[in-house]
Amino acid sequence: MLEILLCSLVTILPDYLYRRYRQGKRFGHEITLYSVWFELRFGIVSCLMLTVALITMIFYYHPSTSSATLYYRTVPIMSEVTGRVAEVHVDLSASVKQGDVIFRLDNSKQEAALLTAKRKVAEVDASMLSAQADVLKMEAQIQQAQSDFQQATDELNTKRDLQQRNPGIVPQRDIEKLQVLQAGRQGALDAANIAKQSATIRVTALLPAEKASAEAALAEAQVDLDKTFIRAGVDGRVEQFGLRPGDIVNPMIRTAGVLIPDGAGRSGLVAGFGQIEAQVMKVGMVAEATCISKPWTIIPMVVTSVQDYIAAGQFRGGEQLIEAQNTTRPGTILVIMEPMYKGGLEGVTPGSSCVANAYTSNHELIASGKVGSLKSFGLHVVDATGLVHALLLRIQALLLPIQTLVLSGH
Repeated sequence: MLEILLCSLVTILPDYLYRRYRQGKRFGHEITLYSVWFELRFGIVSCLMLTVALITMIFYYHPSTSSATLYYRTVPIMSEVTGRVAEVHVDLSASVKQGDVIFRLDNSKQEAALLTAKRKVAEVDASMLSAQADVLKMEAQIQQAQSDFQQATDELNTKRDLQQRNPGIVPQRDIEKLQVLQAGRQGALDAANIAKQSATIRVTALLPAEKASAEAALAEAQVDLDKTFIRAGVDGRVEQFGLRPGDIVNPMIRTAGVLIPDGAGRSGLVAGFGQIEAQVMKVGMVAEATCISKPWTIIPMVVTSVQDYIAAGQFRGGEQLIEAQNTTRPGTILVIMEPMYKGGLEGVTPGSSCVANAYTSNHELIASGKVGSLKSFGLHVVDATGLVHALLLRIQALLLPIQTLVLSGH
């Protein structure tokens, strides 16, 4: 209607003024309800054609959409293991901080495994003390074996010296016995050294490896126990959390609830524009939006991202060929818009439905002087028609509560 009124000012009105003051025709006399079409046919036809062209230009260069929403991503609350809920630490709706325990699963089995792992570490520590004592014991045995070997060696050397000085004074049998005794003492000394080496290896290599394995098992048991405490991964708010003690939680089948992070749905607006506007939508375009959860408010925005793909054309490979006619609804160009000023989306409820306009601006191109006068005038006209769409958006923002509360029938 607004476009028709504007176009009539340059088409029907001049035609009427010509008929009235040039030809002397008046309403109610020469120009009546039945003759108005014949008398003002040039103005009416021109008005209709100009209106269609104006509407096309406005909606193409200054696209509008009612498919705009403050989308937000929720974080599922789920456990890594299947179990029965033992404790619930939050209410149906509550704020949580990162690291807060939301609920706990029954962990008697994990606690028993943790206790067993702790006992294993303590057992290895005790074995370490015992092995160190064995090393000290082996050192004492080596000292004793060395003394016995030295004693046997000295006695044998003495007997041999006597035999050399005075043959026959020492029986050969005694010397042989001392040689056998010396060999036995040497064997005992070697055995003590080997025993010490074995005990040392046990202290320095075997038991540390066993302790490392026991500590790894302890850490694994602790991780399994920690998995029974389900904590908040981010700061946010738990909503509609109906989990209660006794419920079974299975990460493969059902989640326990959802966590809405702080600031979710307050950073930007996601809008879907028609495919025909793909060549017009550019990053940096000025935009405006009005949301149903914050009526009578126009939010200045700027386009920060334009998705290069249309979601309706995606497919997942499988055993069937694609049938193009099954895509009944044409997809839209996904555009992300952010508030031009800090706090622009304050008061707008995340998930709210919005109406958004984007405006084409050719100011830089005109100011650059790279275009001719005629094209510059046309670009000025394109930019100026954005005012019409901005006015329409404000009318929508004004009538939105009335349409929702009164005319919708709810």
